[in-house]
Amino acid sequence: MGCVLLAAAVPGLLFAPVFGLWPLVPPIAVVLVVCFAVAAVCARLRGLRPWRPVLALAAGLLALAEVEAGGTTMSGLPTGQTIRALVSGVTQSWQLTLQSTWPVRPDAQLLLFVPLAVLFAAVLGIELLRWPGTALLPSLAVLGLSQAFTALTGPVATAVALGYATAAGGVLVSSASTSDIPSRATRTARRSGTALLLVAPTVVLGVAAAVAVTAVDQGRQPAYSLHHNQFAPVPPGPEVNPLDEVAARLERPDVPVFSYTAPDRVDRWRLVVLDDFTGAGWSTGARYQRLGAELAVPAPVTVPTTVHSARITAGAGESWLPSQAMPATVTGAEPLVDPASGMLVVPGRDGPMAYDLTWHEPDVDPGLLAGAALDPSAAIAGDLGVIPPGVSELARTATAGLRPSFQAALVLERYLSQNYRVATGADLPTGSGWPQLRDFLLTTKRGTSEQFAAAYVALARIVGIPARLAVGFRAPAPAADGHVVVRNGDVLAWPEVAVAGVGWVPLDPTGSASDSGQAPPGLAEVTAQARVGLPPPPALVDPPLPTGGPDNGSPRITFPVRQVVTGLLALTVLAVAGIPVARTIRTHRRKRRKGTRGVVAAWEEVRDLLRAHGVRFTPGTTARDLARVTESTMDRSVVDGLMSLARQLDVALWSGTGGADGMAAQAWSSTRTVRRGLGRRGLRARLRAWFDPGSLIRFR
Repeated sequence: MGCVLLAAAVPGLLFAPVFGLWPLVPPIAVVLVVCFAVAAVCARLRGLRPWRPVLALAAGLLALAEVEAGGTTMSGLPTGQTIRALVSGVTQSWQLTLQSTWPVRPDAQLLLFVPLAVLFAAVLGIELLRWPGTALLPSLAVLGLSQAFTALTGPVATAVALGYATAAGGVLVSSASTSDIPSRATRTARRSGTALLLVAPTVVLGVAAAVAVTAVDQGRQPAYSLHHNQFAPVPPGPEVNPLDEVAARLERPDVPVFSYTAPDRVDRWRLVVLDDFTGAGWSTGARYQRLGAELAVPAPVTVPTTVHSARITAGAGESWLPSQAMPATVTGAEPLVDPASGMLVVPGRDGPMAYDLTWHEPDVDPGLLAGAALDPSAAIAGDLGVIPPGVSELARTATAGLRPSFQAALVLERYLSQNYRVATGADLPTGSGWPQLRDFLLTTKRGTSEQFAAAYVALARIVGIPARLAVGFRAPAPAADGHVVVRNGDVLAWPEVAVAGVGWVPLDPTGSASDSGQAPPGLAEVTAQARVGLPPPPALVDPPLPTGGPDNGSPRITFPVRQVVTGLLALTVLAVAGIPVARTIRTHRRKRRKGTRGVVAAWEEVRDLLRAHGVRFTPGTTARDLARVTESTMDRSVVDGLMSLARQLDVALWSGTGGADGMAAQAWSSTRTVRRGLGRRGLRARLRAWFDPGSLIRFR
């Protein structure tokens, strides 16, 4: 019986990566003690044996109610709250756990399903001891559940597997000796010998297999987990996008928003991060989870970090709480968190809330930051919509033609701060869609931080810099007692760029993020130093690309050079010959589309044709933009075909009536016009375009 209880306890303790080890030990230990005590009592009082599973379940539930579910009455009877907590442990706690960041807060409403699973496995295992092979099935079910939540890998998985195999072997060997029928002694001895014969080779094979798997893997593969795609649902609320409230807040600058006390100076506070821009407006792609006990430093951040803390009192208003880019813990509140952006939200909050926040901040060397590369893995949503004419050219001018890097991001910031002015006083501009941004960038050159930040992010994405938009508040100078009151006039929108190894670095194109008269702290100070060290425009050059390390003298690996070269040549010939075939098949499939999809397919075909002929453009370039670009370099029929296709795209996409089948035929007629114009180019240009492999890559 002890081995059955051990086999049930081991899978329960495997939830340690989710809850931590020590929060699991007391409830699991209580379950094991209760089950062992009930089984011992029933062994002495034979009249209770038929009631053993019922008594074990009842005693186990009462013990869990006392330890985890809010306790019982003075008479030992469960209360309504206790029953609701136990039911929630079966129906909801596992789901709430999957929706939380790990390690989870060790609350009963989240933790309870683990000792309940151990209780059921222990009770069923004891009752099935008369059939040793089936006595392990309940604990195996709990083991599978724990590995579905988060699978172990490497040596730890091997050690746990061997531990469970030992307990399972003990069940097979000793189960017969605990039989309730002493008259079967001979049969018991025979059964024990057979079990030993089965267990011994099983353990030997298990050890060999575990050692082999550990030697090959060692935990290098990512562990499977149900946690990867589980997020907490956020009920829809009446909140207005904080980006749309920037001008309104500036018109009432003295209204308090929140206050805080911190031992260290703070640069700024965020409310929301907006990473999805469709051309008409900005929204967030946040995927919220319930904030657990602690958030670790995000995986992309590899530099050392420092932990800061603050006591915050947020006033009544929106559901978002003032936060930082990499929050670590929150006490005094149970918010939802988006780990990718640091946003904190309490849905339905309608009153003030006081909480303690700790967060990580990168420690970066200014010299390394100035020449740092951008993070290519940063996910950016949205396709920028239809970029107005002239904006793409402005983006390249503003970044001095540099390739995407943190230096290019600083150059863009400097361009906006030097060539545009911050709007003050009355009649503040509002809006951050393309109509307002075009007016800001090309006409008025006057805006609030809303237009500055939105324009920066849009221009950065055009030239390939991963950027997003944050809205929050600058941190004013603290009072003598260290208390800081943040008001409407401190509202600020700013861009952030993804830097490899550092994470999202906030920038300040308005030059007003740190207007308290003091030097900016932390990462903002390092960014300011990199900003000061930026070369003047005539001296700007791309930073050197990272190179591989030197030869370390490792022995060379010999391989059949002739066979490899021959195979590569054969593959090259096949690939080159297959390019025209693949393009022909793709064109045929596109022509089968009807209506609006057919018009768009014709536009995709034209873009691929022009790319193959060396015409450079961005994903947001329109057909009319391409007509202007090719007017001086291509045959006139190419320009005519593009203008005709532009009119057909306007009708199909923007008229509201969609595109009929005839419209798709007209679009492909315009495509043939473009193709005929390209066919009048020289033989060398046509051959290069015909065999260009880049034209097969999907253009985004």
